Amino acid sequence: MSADPGPSPVGARPAGPRPDHLALVVGTATEIGKTWIGARTLEALVAAGRTVAARKPAQSFAPDDVGPTDADVLGAATGEPAETVCPRHRWYEVPMAPPMAAEALGRPVPSTADLLAELRWPTPAVDVGWVETVGGPRSPIAADGDAVTFANRLDPDLVVLVADAGLGTINAVLLSLTPFAGHRTVVLLNRFAPDDDLHRRNRDWLTTRQGLEVVVDPEALAALITQD
Repeated sequence: MSADPGPSPVGARPAGPRPDHLALVVGTATEIGKTWIGARTLEALVAAGRTVAARKPAQSFAPDDVGPTDADVLGAATGEPAETVCPRHRWYEVPMAPPMAAEALGRPVPSTADLLAELRWPTPAVDVGWVETVGGPRSPIAADGDAVTFANRLDPDLVVLVADAGLGTINAVLLSLTPFAGHRTVVLLNRFAPDDDLHRRNRDWLTTRQGLEVVVDPEALAALITQD
């Protein structure tokens, strides 16, 4: 488990005006669909006339990947260069958690303070800022921080937990939400099929028995993010 380094040093905070609505997205695990959901949600917000910006503090990937990186996908949705979404020196061509990938490549391993200081928001303030983390809640993003650390530092208006809709969903969701106590959270059930009985039962269990806020498509998430 990543240690929480305590309050960020002076200056270790995002530059630029804070977005009117700030969302931080995390998955129950890696490869759960965070980036796809992010792109579709941001596209829905843009279509609704909202100004948006996406940030991914660090990303890692296999060197032989032929598809776009997460930063490329998010940038295409917001109209920003991929290097604005994620600074180019935080792209790590090893499929490991970013601090491990940096170490494996012989590069400086970033701290939470480093990544927060590099996070820059546009001027004037955008309507929605979207921060995508890596892996699950406790997957390391920095040498001393993970998605929980970033939630505590950034104090987002909403923590979005992306989960699979199928078998194992309830356990994964409840375990993943535990460290975000104190933050407003919403669960996005990815790949939700309305005609799938298990998917419907998982959604209903989370909403009625656990009292969680649950949505099943990016359009509903986009509307939720901008609610005052």
